[in-house]
Amino acid sequence: MKPRKVIVTIAPTGGMASKQQNPHLPTQPEEIADDVAACVEAGASVAAIHARRPEDDLATCSADVYAAINEAVRARTDVVINISTGGGVSGDMIKENSEGQLRIDFTERLRGLEAPHVEMATFDAESFVITAGGREIVNLTTPAQCDELAARMTELGIKPEWEVMSVAHILQDPTRLINAGFDTQPYWVNVVLGLDRSFQGALPYTPRILQQMVDELPAGAELCVSAVAANQLPAITHAVLLGGHVRVGLEDNLYYRRGQLATNVQLVERAVRIIRELGHEVATPEEARQILGLKSLAPAASAN
Repeated sequence: MKPRKVIVTIAPTGGMASKQQNPHLPTQPEEIADDVAACVEAGASVAAIHARRPEDDLATCSADVYAAINEAVRARTDVVINISTGGGVSGDMIKENSEGQLRIDFTERLRGLEAPHVEMATFDAESFVITAGGREIVNLTTPAQCDELAARMTELGIKPEWEVMSVAHILQDPTRLINAGFDTQPYWVNVVLGLDRSFQGALPYTPRILQQMVDELPAGAELCVSAVAANQLPAITHAVLLGGHVRVGLEDNLYYRRGQLATNVQLVERAVRIIRELGHEVATPEEARQILGLKSLAPAASAN
């Protein structure tokens, strides 16, 4: 296998876990920025960032909160900033309709796109029901809402991360939107596995399931793999063997091993060791931008 550069994405916070579950979870701008910078030092090149409210650590997509996080991150490191348009299952994200059904608010999901320094954003082009904390929460993204989100991201120059949890999630709206010109190669597809117990329609991680999903990726796609909890370690190893990239972090996995709570840096360091043991090297943030087709942050060379 020819040596190559592998992107390590760090997902430090997510929209579901709490400090009560793992005290190492960063939730506020300065601690998120410190953690991301340490992870970049360890080998990460993309940061998948979720925002939390300052008053109670609950989920938000507030442009102001994202601005504070992104400014703090950019002051410390040149990591690729990739924000969430999913948000989370609490706080500003949740609205109750007239029938008492809880929904993740679509309008709220778009607010973070207005923050500075956003280079990428997650794009869940599918609808599903989340079971969390004894509640059922609907995350509705209709085809028309997919069109709206895609148009806004295109207008702002933000590259989508197509976040998919099943084969249908690849073949339906993401493929339709790509064919309609709302993204350019390389298409960054993050295959998320292991959420099947809490996300209706999501698939577990098995080698066969991951291979099936890879087989259905559009031509010109770059594969990233995220997997939840104990699935993280075998799935990221499998991703590297398949020629893909990896995501790790406390958003997906709170433990380093059974009974031992993890830190984000530990999870990045382990991923980097696996990548190097398999004969590859990790990408720097600027190398990640080249792989992803993003604009460089490096200052332009002065003319002679």
